[in-house]
Amino acid sequence: MAETDERTQQGTGAEAAPVLRPGRPADPEGRPPARPASGGTEPADDGASDGSAKEGGSPGAGGNRAEANQAEGNKDALPPPEAAPASSQPALGSPEATASQQRKRRLLLRQCDRVLLLDFNLLAMPDWPDNYTVAAARRRRDLWLFCTTVAALVFLSGMTGFVPAWLAGGGFGAFVIILLSGIPAIRRLYSGQDSHLELVMRRHRLLKDARKHIEHLEGETGLAWQCAQMVEFNPALNSVRFRRLVELSEHRHLSRHVTRREHIRLYLIFMLESEKAYSSLQQAFLDDNQQAIDEGWASVAATPEPREEPE
Repeated sequence: MAETDERTQQGTGAEAAPVLRPGRPADPEGRPPARPASGGTEPADDGASDGSAKEGGSPGAGGNRAEANQAEGNKDALPPPEAAPASSQPALGSPEATASQQRKRRLLLRQCDRVLLLDFNLLAMPDWPDNYTVAAARRRRDLWLFCTTVAALVFLSGMTGFVPAWLAGGGFGAFVIILLSGIPAIRRLYSGQDSHLELVMRRHRLLKDARKHIEHLEGETGLAWQCAQMVEFNPALNSVRFRRLVELSEHRHLSRHVTRREHIRLYLIFMLESEKAYSSLQQAFLDDNQQAIDEGWASVAATPEPREEPE
């Protein structure tokens, strides 16, 4: 009983001196609540137990909670993918893979065989008149027109009486001579140079012949578009400058859009690269065919088609 009275007096004395904090009302500074007078045992601190429970509880409870969260997450997650079945594609180097590859190459060879009909000289146009020759011919034509016009004016001025008759007669003679010098048959007697009109007509003729040859090569299927599929044997066919060419060939509009010499030269370069790819494709096909014959793969080796005997 004496101990209980002592504790009660100490608690009453501590509560008598409250501690003030700025911004808060007066309250005792963190003192534990008064213990009950009766009972010799001290109960456990409820505040501490509540705080520890809020902070996370015991380690066992935290582990159970993590396992529960993981189980809930596993319910929402997608099920693991099933094991992919073994690939049904044949192994590389097997008869089936070689036969499939040979079929693709044989189809490419059949589609692009028109590239062998390429006429280099027809598309290269070595007789194409250059710009300097055309400009020089244009200057000669302008000079001939000027001289012809001056002679005609002198002759007409003499008929109206502005110039003497002898000068008008000389102007008429000069007009006739200059006019006759413009005729191709007479001009070739003293000059071997072509006129401006002949050079322009030659350009048009070369362009027309080249466009006809391109139309013959393209056919109804588009040769450039089919040759672009041989990019595996020549990566140059996948160049950016050939993309527009391939698109026009795919839509069968290539021959109509080839209107300048630069277009024809670009098409010629593409066909030369296609010839290189075709040669590499043909060599690869023959090598694999010979390998199939050596291995004894009768289903892979290509056999020539029987020829029809003439009756």
